[in-house]
Amino acid sequence: MTLVHFTASKIVAEQSRAQQQSISPAISLIIEQLLKPLHISQTLAEAKELKDLMKDKNIDENAMFSMLKRIENEFGMAFFIASESSRMQYNSNGTKLALIENKVDWYFRYKAAPNDAIADIGQWQDPHFYIDLKVYDEDGNFLGFFGISKSLDSFVDIFAQYKRVYGYDFIFVDQDNNIALSSDPNLIVEETTFKTLESLDWYKSLDIDKLPDGSLNNLLVKASGVDALIAEVKVEPFGWTMYLLTPLQARQTEISRSFIISIVTLLVIIFALFMLIYHLLYYFKQDMQKNFQTDPLTRLPNRNKVELRYAEMLDKGIEVGLVLIDIDHFKTVNDTHGHNAGDNVLRQISHMLSNQLREGDVVGRWGGEEFVLLLPDTTPEQAYDVAQKLRENMSNMTASTGSLALQVTASFGVSHTDTHRPLTEVVGYADDALYQAKRDGRNIVRMQLPK
Repeated sequence: MTLVHFTASKIVAEQSRAQQQSISPAISLIIEQLLKPLHISQTLAEAKELKDLMKDKNIDENAMFSMLKRIENEFGMAFFIASESSRMQYNSNGTKLALIENKVDWYFRYKAAPNDAIADIGQWQDPHFYIDLKVYDEDGNFLGFFGISKSLDSFVDIFAQYKRVYGYDFIFVDQDNNIALSSDPNLIVEETTFKTLESLDWYKSLDIDKLPDGSLNNLLVKASGVDALIAEVKVEPFGWTMYLLTPLQARQTEISRSFIISIVTLLVIIFALFMLIYHLLYYFKQDMQKNFQTDPLTRLPNRNKVELRYAEMLDKGIEVGLVLIDIDHFKTVNDTHGHNAGDNVLRQISHMLSNQLREGDVVGRWGGEEFVLLLPDTTPEQAYDVAQKLRENMSNMTASTGSLALQVTASFGVSHTDTHRPLTEVVGYADDALYQAKRDGRNIVRMQLPK
C-alpha cells in the first residue's frame, strides 16, 4: 500500500510539474499570437500620420506603402490599410487590391457592422488571420480599416511546436462556431470552407442541452481515442472562445482528474486576471491621455500639462519666470479671413515660440489666442528680456493664412516667483500685467510681481 501510494504520488507530482510548466507558455502563446498584434494595431491606428494619409482625398500611394513597409520592418508583422477615399487596400508587401462591392465582401460587410475591432479569416488562396480596426478622423468620419494579417501557416507551426512539447490541443472558435485557429492542421480552414465545432466527433458525443449554460469547461471527453479534459476560455477582444484540450493517460485519469481540473482552473483564473489587468491599464491609459494630452491644434502642452511642469519646477526649489502672451486683434483675423486662417497663424506663432526658447523652458497654449511660458532658473529681469525679444521677433515675422501674409503683434504680461505659490496666483499677476500692456497700446511688455 505504501508503494502504491508512493507511486501514485510520484505520478501526480510529475503530472503537476508538467502542468505547472505548461501554464506560463499557454498564457504567453495567447498574448504573443493574438493579443499583442491587437494591441500594436490599436496603437498604430491612432497615429496622426496614418489618419492624415487616409483622409487625404488624393491618396499618396508611395507614402502609404512607405509607412506600411516601415512599420512591417519595425514590428515584424504584415500590415494593411483599406482606404474609404480611394476604395483600395494597400498591403505592406507592396501590393494593392481594389475594394469593389459584391467582389470584396469583407470591406462592405464590416463597414456596416457596429464593431470597431473585428478578427476574421480571409484571403482564401492563402488563408490569413486578420485584425480589422475601423479608423475615424477627429470629426468621427469613417476613413477605412487598418490592421494586421498573419498567415495561418505560422499559427500551425507554432501550435504544432507547443503541442509537441506540452501535449495540449488548441481550438479557437468564432461567434458562429467556425473553427478559426487550431493546433490540428486538419481543422484549419481550406479555401472558403470552415470546419465547425459541431463537426468534431467528441463534440457530437456530448448532450449540450444538459450542460450548465452550455459550457464545456471541465468536461472529460474522448478525442482521437484519448481521454482529454476541456478548459473553455472567452477571448473577449475578438468575441472568440478558446478550448484547451488536455490529454489524460488512461491509467492516470482517475488519480489525476481532480488535480488537473485545479491546474486548468488556475489557468483560466490567470487568464481572467490578465484580461482584468489589461482593461484596467487600458482605461488608466485613456484617463492619462485625457488629463495630460497636448493641444490638438498647436501640438503644444495644454493647460493641464503646463500646471504639471510648473509643479515639477517648484518641487526642485528653483525660481520661475512666467509670461502670458495674447495675440493682438486676433478676433479680427478670424472674422476677416476665417477660422482656418486663424488656426494657421496660431500654428506659426507656436512654432516660432518653441524655436526661440531654451532647453527646459516650457511653452504651452493657455487658451484661445493666449500662450504661456515657464522659464525656470530665470530672474524677473531675465524673464522681461525674454518677453521683449519674443515681442520683437513676433512683430517682425510674417504669418501666412494660406492665401495671404499678415503682420501680427502680441501683448506680453510678465510675472515671477521664487517661492511655492499656486500657479493661479502667479498667472493672476501676469494677467494684470498683460491687460496693462493692452491698455497702454498693445505690442508692449509689462511686468507685475507678487508683493
